[in-house]
Amino acid sequence: MKISEASRVSGASARSLRHYEDEGLIVPGRFSNGFRDYCQSTIDRVLVIRSLLESGLPVRLIREVLPRLTDGSDAGTEVVCAEFLHEVQSFRDRLAARIAVLSDQQAALDSYLREARRIDL
Repeated sequence: MKISEASRVSGASARSLRHYEDEGLIVPGRFSNGFRDYCQSTIDRVLVIRSLLESGLPVRLIREVLPRLTDGSDAGTEVVCAEFLHEVQSFRDRLAARIAVLSDQQAALDSYLREARRIDL
């Protein structure tokens, strides 16, 4: 299918599909005129990519694990999974730390606003 149909079916914009290709996450086929040709397995892969991106994983981690998630291979799964899980845990921990900082900042702003409103009354 052409990029417009692939975009409609996958829910990813044509720009996103091109970006995934540039990042090496997908490799669509080509028609004889050079247009991209997206098969169902590529669309399925796009759905996995979108899910992982929506969960907050960076493209670097997705690029590392995606072949193992979509090729059906179990070769080296324990080692890859352990390393990947360590990376994901590290990412999650950094995210939690950022959330804590943002929560503290939000609380400080809430306190400031409460005090400012109290003084205005």
